[in-house]
Parts: sequence; C-alpha cells; structure tokens
Amino acid sequence: MPMLLGLLLASASPAEALGRCWLPSWASAQQIPEERNALPTADLADATLRQIVRVTLGGKAVRLRISNQFGTAPLRIGAAHVALSADPATPRLGSGGHPLTFGGRASITVPAGADYLSDPVALAVPPLSHLAVSLYLPEAPSQQTSHPGSRATSYLLHGNAVGAGDMPGAKTVAHWYQLAAVEVDTAPGSSAIVALGDSITDGYGVQPDTDLRWPDHFARRLQDNARTRLFSVLNHGIGGNRLLADGVGPNAMARFERAIAQPGVSHVLILEGVNDLGTLGRDGGGAEAYRDLSDRMIVAYAQMVRAARARGVRAIGATIMPYGGSDYYRLTEPSEAARQAVNAWIRSPGNFDGVVDFDAIMRDPTNPQRLRPDVDSGDHLHPSLAGYRKMADAVPLSLFSGRGPQPGCRPTRD
Repeated sequence: MPMLLGLLLASASPAEALGRCWLPSWASAQQIPEERNALPTADLADATLRQIVRVTLGGKAVRLRISNQFGTAPLRIGAAHVALSADPATPRLGSGGHPLTFGGRASITVPAGADYLSDPVALAVPPLSHLAVSLYLPEAPSQQTSHPGSRATSYLLHGNAVGAGDMPGAKTVAHWYQLAAVEVDTAPGSSAIVALGDSITDGYGVQPDTDLRWPDHFARRLQDNARTRLFSVLNHGIGGNRLLADGVGPNAMARFERAIAQPGVSHVLILEGVNDLGTLGRDGGGAEAYRDLSDRMIVAYAQMVRAARARGVRAIGATIMPYGGSDYYRLTEPSEAARQAVNAWIRSPGNFDGVVDFDAIMRDPTNPQRLRPDVDSGDHLHPSLAGYRKMADAVPLSLFSGRGPQPGCRPTRD
C-alpha cells in the first residue's frame, strides 16, 4: 500500500499531490436579527432563499458554510445550489450552476448551534465576483441566524426553486440568513484578513448591491497589488456592536475567537469601541465611569491580541474615530479623554502587531473631536462613501508583508 500511494502521488501534478487549499473568501458575522429585521415565519416555510455574496479571493472550487448558530432546534435544508450571479442586483443565475450536497446528501439537517460545510463543487470563481447561493427551507428556522446589514438584496419565493435561472415575483429583503461563509479552493499560501468592527465596518449608509464598504475597497486594493493578491477579506462588522456589552449582536469579545478560528486567517483588524464610549455618554456617564470604561476596553484589546497571537494571527489595532456633533452620542470631556486614552494604548508599540490610525486620517485638523467635513456622512459618526474609500486607501499594505509566523491556506486531502 505505501508503494502504491507513492506511485499515485508521483503520477499526480504537484498541486494534486498537495491536495486542496480551502480558504474563506466571503464571510459575515452572525446574530439573532432584531424584530424589525427578522422575516415572518411564513416567509421562510416551504421557501427558496437566494442570497448574493461577493467573494474577495478567487478559486477553482467552492463550498458553503450553512449556519444554525442561534437556532433552538435543528434546521433542515431541503436543497441547496450555487452559481455565479448574472447580475448582483437581480436573482438571475449566471454560469456554472451546481446543486450542493452534504456528505453526498441533497438535503441535510443542521443541529441547533452548529454550522455545516457543504461538499465541494467545481466552480471557477474569479476574484471579486458575485455568487448566487440558493437554499430551500421546508420549514422555517426555530430562531433565525442572520446578518441584517448585508447591503445586498436577497430573494424569497415559495417552493423549491434553488436551480431556477430567475425568480420572477420574488420578495426582496436586504439581509442575509443562515449563511456564514463561502470557502474557495485557492492557491497554497493564501491567507484571510478578518475585519472585526461595528457599523463603520458593516457599511452604514452603503446602498444595497454596490459593494462600497471600506473592506470592499480594501479587497480591491489587495487584488490590484501583485504582492497581496493571495489575501481574502472577511467582513465581520455588526452595526451597533460594542466591545464589552451585548446590544446589536454579541459583543466583540464574545465573537472574537469564532472570527479568527476560520481556516487560513492570518490577520485580524479590530475597529471597535465607539459604541461603548457613546452609549455611556448617552446614559449620562461621568468622569469616573469613563476612566473605568477605558481601562476595561484596554484590557479587552489586550485579551484579543493575546488570543490572536496564540493562534499565530497578527492583531492590528485601529484607532477610534471622533464623533463630536453626533446625534447618537453626547460628547463630553470625560468621553473624549477616554477615547484619547484608548487610542494612545492602541498606538503604543508592542500592544498590537500593527496599527491603522483611522483617527489621525479622518479627524478634522481644525476640530479634532469631529470627522473631517469631506469624509463625514452628515451624522458626524459614520464616514461618507468617500470616507470609506479613504479608510481603505489608508491601510498600509506593508502590514501584510508576511513577517513572522502566520497561518494561511494549507493543502489538505479534503
């Protein structure tokens, strides 16, 4: 048997001998949708759900990660299908459509709290292309697992229409459900960068089907540079998210390990904390409360860095941008002092493995407690579309030069 195996490997191409190299090319952070973002139960019973996602890194095969993370009962997938999208603003399928299986089965039941990977299908996926992922749900989930801030249109139609070329009359909704990641079989040595954040990373203000969040622009920058084309970008932003406390979605500390545990993650860029600061100000926190909060935020960042380094993942800290003038949060001297204290810790050498100083880039030089007018969306908290592009352009590509031990896509026989 060992001699036969050696002969088989010798006759295979080098890539075939090494096996496949699976890496997430698209992902989203999962949460229980708020009531206004949850679908009516009737909409998800005997229904086809077609969702459009944009991968960042290309590959020659794909597989999907179906999520029942917040389900309270098993989730039955009656059928599933993947194809290139003909047009990301429509449900029309493009080329390369394939039914999906799970362990060779066309239907599968995902236990409560679990994720399941589909079997791989041969589908050539170009970088920055869109996929149409279709799931048939015979019964509605017991508790929906969702990413409300999809900034992409999803389509719902009753009956099993997973392989239909179009879905005329489908209901539309700008959220994702029961879908956690798309993995691609890509080049050995490829790596994933997780962008962990709140609504600024999730893309507040970006219109559906436009791909204009700052991580979208950043993914394009990586693809445009020959030295960084082997990186994917995984957007794990949740609108309203906080570092320390649950609110809209699980707190960042609670979801951090799950985000960096994805295969091939080599870097995590953390932009979190403005909602912690702002919420305390809105609730009338004083100087002592803010000193305590900034201390606890710094401890949380240090815990994240330690957890990342334990996995060989490089942790990049992003400074918290100003929010003076925002209707969301009340700016006070104690809140600004806390923001400055946290940012000073982020900037200090050795605390993170790299720093992106979004505060320095985006603040108004004449009034540093506010965003620059040319990058302000108008609410004085979220950047404009031009601001998101400026953020992406400001991330130094040298941070991803591969210094030190890093994980990445490693060939397997799967």
